[in-house]
Amino acid sequence: MPLGNLTSQFFANVYLNELDQFVKHQLKAKYYIRYVDDFVILHLSPVILKKWRSKIGSFLYDHLALKLHPDKSKIVFLNRGIDFLGFKIFPQYKLIKRRNHRKFKKKLRENIFLFENEQMDYDKLYDFMEGWVAYVKHANTYKLKQKILTEFETRFFQEISSKEINRITVKKK
Repeated sequence: MPLGNLTSQFFANVYLNELDQFVKHQLKAKYYIRYVDDFVILHLSPVILKKWRSKIGSFLYDHLALKLHPDKSKIVFLNRGIDFLGFKIFPQYKLIKRRNHRKFKKKLRENIFLFENEQMDYDKLYDFMEGWVAYVKHANTYKLKQKILTEFETRFFQEISSKEINRITVKKK
C-alpha cells in the first residue's frame, strides 16, 4: 500500500497490535509508545533495553515476518533527546527537528510563490498554515509559531479565506 494512505496506517496498527501486546505483557515495559510503525521504549537501564531490543527483533521476525531497521533501532540517553515523529523529545520539552523546520519554510516559500502567481488559491495556502500550526502545537514552539504567524498575517492581511467568511457568517446568525 502507498505510504500516507489512511488504510496503510490502519492496517499497520492492526498488524502491529501483536507487538504492542508482546511489549506490554511479555516484556512488561512500562513506558512504550507506538505510532504506526515507529515506537519508543523508555527505561533507565541500557542493559535491559539491549535485551528488549533483541527480544523484539526476534519476535518481529518470528511472528510478523518483519525486521527492525538497523540504523533506526538504537539506544540513546534521554538527555540527548529522542527523534520521534518529526520532533526531538527531551524529558521536559519537545522541539521540532531542524530538518522539518527547514522543509516547512521551503514549502511555505513555494506555496507563497504559487499563490502570488495565481496557481494556488488563498484557501489552500491557509490550509497549509493551519496544518502546520496543528503540527507544531505538540512542541514547545510558542515563539517560533508566533513569529511565523505574525509574518504570514502581516503579508496576507487583506486576504480572507472562504472558511473565515463561513465562520464570520455563522457567528452573526
